[in-house]
Amino acid sequence: MMYAVQALLVLLMLAGIYFLGNLVPRTDFQSTLGLFVLLFGLMFLVFALAKEETPWFFIFIAGLLLRFSLFLAIPQWSEDYARFLWDGEVLRLGENPYSETPAEFLEKHPLESSAMLDQLFPFLNSPDYYSVYPPLNQGIFWMAAKASNGLIANGIISLRLLLILGEIGVFMLFLKLLKSFQLSQKLLWLYWLNPLVILEVTGNLHFEGLVLLLLLATVLALKNKQHSTAGSFWGLAIGMKLLPLILLPAFIFHPETKKNTLLWFGALVAVIISFFWLIFNTASMNFFQSLMLYQGKFEFNASVYYLLREVGFWIQGYNTIGVLTKILSLVTMVAIAFFSWKKKPQTLTELVDLWVLIYLIYLILQPVVHPWYLIPAFGLSLLTGRNTFLIWTFAAIFSYRAYGNEIVVENQLFLLIEYCLVLAGIYLDYFLPKRKPNLTP
Repeated sequence: MMYAVQALLVLLMLAGIYFLGNLVPRTDFQSTLGLFVLLFGLMFLVFALAKEETPWFFIFIAGLLLRFSLFLAIPQWSEDYARFLWDGEVLRLGENPYSETPAEFLEKHPLESSAMLDQLFPFLNSPDYYSVYPPLNQGIFWMAAKASNGLIANGIISLRLLLILGEIGVFMLFLKLLKSFQLSQKLLWLYWLNPLVILEVTGNLHFEGLVLLLLLATVLALKNKQHSTAGSFWGLAIGMKLLPLILLPAFIFHPETKKNTLLWFGALVAVIISFFWLIFNTASMNFFQSLMLYQGKFEFNASVYYLLREVGFWIQGYNTIGVLTKILSLVTMVAIAFFSWKKKPQTLTELVDLWVLIYLIYLILQPVVHPWYLIPAFGLSLLTGRNTFLIWTFAAIFSYRAYGNEIVVENQLFLLIEYCLVLAGIYLDYFLPKRKPNLTP
């Protein structure tokens, strides 16, 4: 009987995910918010009804059905997929995606363009910027472009299949790690049915699911004392998104890893392989230039940064983003190094718990916090007993109020609601006196 009720709830989620991912434009914030809240509520109902003895295959099929409901969807919440396929198509044509911006490419090479590039160009959200995606990503984009046969829909499906395979890998790693860390298998529901994870990874084709896959593989390898393998997976995670590099101080202050030659060698080799093409690429400076511009020009869904920006307006009379982002980057690095030194994680779970804290520090101080940035930290947090990122995967939906009109304008009230919920999670996790999370495995 219980399985029948859970199956019914999953079917309701299936309908909600399908409508939200296929039919609801991001400009329709009321429908987006209503369906998202409903989906989160249904997920928690399934979680509450779940038993420890629930077969893992039942959980697996439920989440897989939700993901395949988006199989033919055009991403609704983000145009990033267009740049993924653009870079891949440029590579397929034998050109360098770092050499020119999309606008420059069409202007300088009108005869070398393809029908697919012409179709993608109107959907690009940054046609005047060089690509910021590392070579490891570019290889995936190239494969999607090769498989697309000149059709955008085929390219989207190719990327989606790869990301679903990555999600299956995440599920299998969670099965092993939850058992190894002596945690409830029920926690699988919170990731595998999480609406934000499904919509952002499978629906909107963001690669944070693959980053989580590599970080969980790092944890499992560390658990099994396979240090060179652990270093390699961490290095590949850096190659995928760069951001996992912020975990470096945690490795330095963990007794098992700080002087482990095999781990550092594995990480170094993986990073060199991941960035080899870029290292010897004459256009590599364009890649780093775009990264620096991204850090000093864009802002979205920030918290501390927005508060300090208002102070800057009050003192200077203009947006001090150029200076403020540099200061916050320095503060972030110092804070990460300080907490890594202060906590000095002794066990593997303490190390993972520190990773979650490092991600939290980084995201709280960043000027740009897209909802999909939360996914790696959220997945890791399920191994630690922390709830902040679970709460944030719900609260992040309020940031999409910015897309409620054709022109993106953030609503301060909805940002306040989001970050009040996040602050509540931080208080419950880190400041409320209570029994500490089980950090012994």
